[in-house]
Amino acid sequence: MAEETKVEEVVVTEEKTEKTTERKAKFNKNDKKGARGNRAPRKEKDNRFEERVVSINKVCKTVKGGRKLRFSALVVVGDKKGYVGFGTGKAAEVPDAIKKALEAAKKNLFKVPMIKGDTIPHEIYGEFGSSKVFLGPANEGTGIIAGGPVRAVLELAGVRNIRSKVYGSRAPINIVRATINGIENMKTVSKVATLRGKEPKEILA
Repeated sequence: MAEETKVEEVVVTEEKTEKTTERKAKFNKNDKKGARGNRAPRKEKDNRFEERVVSINKVCKTVKGGRKLRFSALVVVGDKKGYVGFGTGKAAEVPDAIKKALEAAKKNLFKVPMIKGDTIPHEIYGEFGSSKVFLGPANEGTGIIAGGPVRAVLELAGVRNIRSKVYGSRAPINIVRATINGIENMKTVSKVATLRGKEPKEILA
Protein backbone atom coordinates (compact mmCIF):
# COMPACT_ATOMS: atom_id res chain seq x y z
CA MET A 1 0.00 0.00 0.00
CA ALA A 2 2.80 2.37 0.90
CA GLU A 3 4.51 1.73 -2.46
CA GLU A 4 1.26 2.40 -4.40
CA THR A 5 0.81 5.71 -2.52
CA LYS A 6 4.36 6.80 -3.40
CA VAL A 7 3.78 5.96 -7.07
CA GLU A 8 0.55 8.03 -7.08
CA GLU A 9 2.34 10.99 -5.45
CA VAL A 10 5.12 10.86 -8.08
CA VAL A 11 2.54 10.80 -10.91
CA VAL A 12 0.64 13.77 -9.44
CA THR A 13 3.90 15.73 -9.01
CA GLU A 14 4.91 15.07 -12.63
CA GLU A 15 1.47 16.22 -13.86
CA LYS A 16 1.75 19.46 -11.85
CA THR A 17 5.25 20.07 -13.23
CA GLU A 18 4.05 19.56 -16.82
CA LYS A 19 1.09 21.93 -16.31
CA THR A 20 3.37 24.58 -14.80
CA THR A 21 5.80 24.27 -17.73
CA GLU A 22 2.92 24.59 -20.24
CA ARG A 23 1.61 27.71 -18.49
CA LYS A 24 5.05 29.33 -18.48
CA ALA A 25 5.55 28.56 -22.18
CA LYS A 26 2.08 29.94 -23.00
CA PHE A 27 2.74 33.09 -20.96
CA ASN A 28 6.11 33.69 -22.63
CA LYS A 29 4.53 33.17 -26.06
CA ASN A 30 1.76 35.68 -25.33
CA ASP A 31 4.24 38.10 -23.81
CA LYS A 32 6.35 38.14 -26.98
CA LYS A 33 3.43 38.43 -29.41
CA GLY A 34 1.10 40.39 -27.14
CA ALA A 35 1.35 43.90 -25.77
CA ARG A 36 5.11 44.21 -26.11
CA GLY A 37 5.06 42.86 -29.66
CA ASN A 38 2.38 45.34 -30.71
CA ARG A 39 4.18 48.43 -29.40
CA ALA A 40 4.96 51.09 -31.97
CA PRO A 41 8.67 51.39 -32.80
CA ARG A 42 10.46 54.17 -30.98
CA LYS A 43 11.07 57.32 -32.94
CA GLU A 44 14.74 57.98 -33.41
CA LYS A 45 15.92 61.39 -32.23
CA ASP A 46 16.68 63.80 -35.03
CA ASN A 47 20.36 64.55 -34.48
CA ARG A 48 20.58 67.03 -37.36
CA PHE A 49 19.25 69.85 -35.22
CA GLU A 50 20.57 71.29 -32.00
CA GLU A 51 17.97 72.60 -29.56
CA ARG A 52 18.04 75.50 -27.13
CA VAL A 53 15.33 76.64 -24.72
CA VAL A 54 15.28 80.45 -24.77
CA SER A 55 12.59 81.11 -22.17
CA ILE A 56 9.87 79.44 -20.10
CA ASN A 57 7.00 81.50 -18.69
CA LYS A 58 4.14 80.73 -16.33
CA VAL A 59 0.70 81.46 -17.73
CA CYS A 60 -2.20 81.78 -15.26
CA LYS A 61 -5.82 81.71 -16.32
CA THR A 62 -8.53 82.55 -13.81
CA VAL A 63 -11.50 80.21 -14.16
CA LYS A 64 -14.59 79.48 -12.07
CA GLY A 65 -12.75 76.94 -9.91
CA GLY A 66 -9.71 79.13 -9.35
CA ARG A 67 -6.46 79.77 -11.17
CA LYS A 68 -5.30 77.38 -13.88
CA LEU A 69 -1.50 77.28 -14.22
CA ARG A 70 0.19 76.42 -17.52
CA PHE A 71 3.67 76.87 -18.97
CA SER A 72 4.78 78.54 -22.20
CA ALA A 73 8.13 77.60 -23.81
CA LEU A 74 10.15 79.33 -26.52
CA VAL A 75 12.65 77.08 -28.30
CA VAL A 76 15.18 77.69 -31.09
CA VAL A 77 16.58 74.87 -33.26
CA GLY A 78 19.30 74.87 -35.90
CA ASP A 79 21.72 72.62 -37.76
CA LYS A 80 24.65 75.11 -37.61
CA LYS A 81 24.83 74.87 -41.40
CA GLY A 82 22.57 77.75 -42.33
CA TYR A 83 19.13 76.63 -41.19
CA VAL A 84 17.43 77.90 -38.04
CA GLY A 85 13.88 77.95 -36.72
CA PHE A 86 11.87 78.83 -33.63
CA GLY A 87 8.63 77.67 -32.06
CA THR A 88 6.42 78.14 -29.03
CA GLY A 89 4.34 75.67 -27.07
CA LYS A 90 1.98 75.69 -24.10
CA ALA A 91 1.11 72.81 -21.77
CA ALA A 92 0.33 71.97 -18.16
CA GLU A 93 3.87 70.62 -17.67
CA VAL A 94 7.21 72.11 -18.74
CA PRO A 95 8.50 69.03 -20.69
CA ASP A 96 5.27 68.88 -22.71
CA ALA A 97 5.48 72.59 -23.51
CA ILE A 98 9.10 72.18 -24.69
CA LYS A 99 8.15 69.16 -26.82
CA LYS A 100 5.38 71.13 -28.55
CA ALA A 101 7.72 74.06 -29.13
CA LEU A 102 10.36 71.75 -30.69
CA GLU A 103 7.84 70.25 -33.10
CA ALA A 104 6.71 73.74 -34.13
CA ALA A 105 10.30 74.95 -34.54
CA LYS A 106 11.26 72.09 -36.88
CA LYS A 107 8.30 72.99 -39.12
CA ASN A 108 9.32 76.66 -39.17
CA LEU A 109 12.89 76.72 -40.56
CA PHE A 110 14.63 79.63 -42.29
CA LYS A 111 17.73 79.77 -44.48
CA VAL A 112 20.42 82.21 -43.28
CA PRO A 113 22.49 83.67 -46.15
CA MET A 114 26.19 83.57 -45.29
CA ILE A 115 29.38 84.56 -47.09
CA LYS A 116 33.04 83.69 -46.67
CA GLY A 117 34.13 84.10 -43.06
CA ASP A 118 30.87 82.68 -41.67
CA THR A 119 29.21 86.08 -41.54
CA ILE A 120 26.20 87.78 -43.15
CA PRO A 121 26.45 89.65 -46.48
CA HIS A 122 25.44 93.14 -45.31
CA GLU A 123 24.04 95.24 -42.47
CA ILE A 124 20.32 95.06 -41.81
CA TYR A 125 17.65 95.91 -39.25
CA GLY A 126 14.97 93.42 -38.28
CA GLU A 127 11.76 94.61 -36.68
CA PHE A 128 8.84 93.01 -34.91
CA GLY A 129 6.40 94.88 -32.69
CA SER A 130 8.36 97.32 -30.56
CA SER A 131 11.62 95.32 -30.89
CA LYS A 132 14.34 96.27 -33.35
CA VAL A 133 17.52 94.24 -33.94
CA PHE A 134 20.60 95.42 -35.82
CA LEU A 135 22.75 92.77 -37.54
CA GLY A 136 26.10 93.64 -39.12
CA PRO A 137 28.89 91.59 -40.74
CA ALA A 138 32.20 91.21 -38.91
CA ASN A 139 35.74 90.16 -39.74
CA GLU A 140 36.90 86.61 -39.16
CA GLY A 141 37.85 86.08 -35.52
CA THR A 142 35.39 88.63 -34.16
CA GLY A 143 32.97 86.04 -32.84
CA ILE A 144 29.30 86.56 -32.06
CA ILE A 145 28.75 89.94 -30.42
CA ALA A 146 25.20 89.32 -29.25
CA GLY A 147 23.34 88.29 -26.17
CA GLY A 148 20.31 86.32 -25.11
CA PRO A 149 17.83 85.28 -27.82
CA VAL A 150 19.84 86.86 -30.67
CA ARG A 151 22.91 84.78 -29.76
CA ALA A 152 20.82 81.59 -29.62
CA VAL A 153 19.46 82.18 -33.15
CA LEU A 154 22.84 83.10 -34.67
CA GLU A 155 24.83 80.31 -33.01
CA LEU A 156 22.39 77.60 -34.05
CA ALA A 157 22.30 79.03 -37.58
CA GLY A 158 26.06 78.57 -37.87
CA VAL A 159 27.07 82.26 -38.00
CA ARG A 160 30.45 82.72 -36.29
CA ASN A 161 31.30 86.38 -36.87
CA ILE A 162 28.65 89.07 -36.47
CA ARG A 163 27.75 92.25 -34.58
CA SER A 164 24.28 92.94 -33.22
CA LYS A 165 22.34 95.43 -31.13
CA VAL A 166 18.80 95.28 -29.69
CA TYR A 167 16.56 98.32 -29.44
CA GLY A 168 13.15 98.69 -27.82
CA SER A 169 11.30 95.77 -26.21
CA ARG A 170 13.42 93.06 -24.59
CA ALA A 171 10.70 90.39 -24.74
CA PRO A 172 12.44 87.18 -25.92
CA ILE A 173 9.76 86.21 -28.44
CA ASN A 174 9.80 89.70 -30.01
CA ILE A 175 13.61 89.69 -30.24
CA VAL A 176 13.65 86.25 -31.88
CA ARG A 177 10.99 87.30 -34.39
CA ALA A 178 12.84 90.55 -35.14
CA THR A 179 16.08 88.61 -35.73
CA ILE A 180 14.31 86.21 -38.09
CA ASN A 181 12.73 89.19 -39.86
CA GLY A 182 16.20 90.63 -40.49
CA ILE A 183 17.45 87.27 -41.78
CA GLU A 184 14.50 86.93 -44.17
CA ASN A 185 15.03 90.42 -45.62
CA MET A 186 18.73 89.95 -46.35
CA LYS A 187 19.67 90.29 -50.00
CA THR A 188 21.89 87.77 -51.71
CA VAL A 189 23.55 87.98 -55.12
CA SER A 190 20.90 85.72 -56.65
CA LYS A 191 18.06 87.86 -55.23
CA VAL A 192 19.59 91.10 -56.51
CA ALA A 193 20.22 89.55 -59.92
CA THR A 194 16.61 88.39 -60.12
CA LEU A 195 15.31 91.86 -59.21
CA ARG A 196 17.51 93.51 -61.87
CA GLY A 197 16.81 90.86 -64.49
CA LYS A 198 20.48 89.95 -64.79
CA GLU A 199 22.73 86.96 -64.20
CA PRO A 200 24.64 86.64 -60.88
CA LYS A 201 27.93 86.86 -62.83
CA GLU A 202 26.96 90.27 -64.19
CA ILE A 203 26.28 91.56 -60.64
CA LEU A 204 29.67 90.39 -59.38
CA ALA A 205 31.55 91.82 -62.36
